[in-house]
Amino acid sequence: MRDAATWFGNYSQDHQNPTNRLIHWVCVPAITWTVIAFVWLIPVPPGLGKPGLWAVLAMFLAFLFYYYRLSRVIGLAMAGAFISLGFLTDFLYYALGPSGLAWTAAVVFVAAWIGQFIGHKIEGRRPSFFTDLQYLLIGPAWLMSKALRRAGKDY
Repeated sequence: MRDAATWFGNYSQDHQNPTNRLIHWVCVPAITWTVIAFVWLIPVPPGLGKPGLWAVLAMFLAFLFYYYRLSRVIGLAMAGAFISLGFLTDFLYYALGPSGLAWTAAVVFVAAWIGQFIGHKIEGRRPSFFTDLQYLLIGPAWLMSKALRRAGKDY
């Protein structure tokens, strides 16, 4: 596994344009949430747990086997983000119902990906995940590393 600095350095090369970076600050968290919401909607067998079990498991596995191994600081920060997104998704699940959550996530997913591709059109570079699918996981961590640096923390 490459180290965080290498991943983030490579990712940054495809994200130099300030407009594209701004779009990523909005769209990457939105896409991350939609993936959580879609997994939240996978039915849980009766007696095994409540709705969202699979999403919580997926977030925990992503934290444990990817983000924490990439960087302990990033991993813990991503765990915090996952917890927040989990609470948001649980709230929306009960407020909107499964169908409402599905439609909301679908609209946000499509809009956010359109935004991402517009950003990369402005940038003049292909999205990083076209070269390696792991960049789909690196995008949120890259933003988290920037947020941590703004807060005076280093990964």
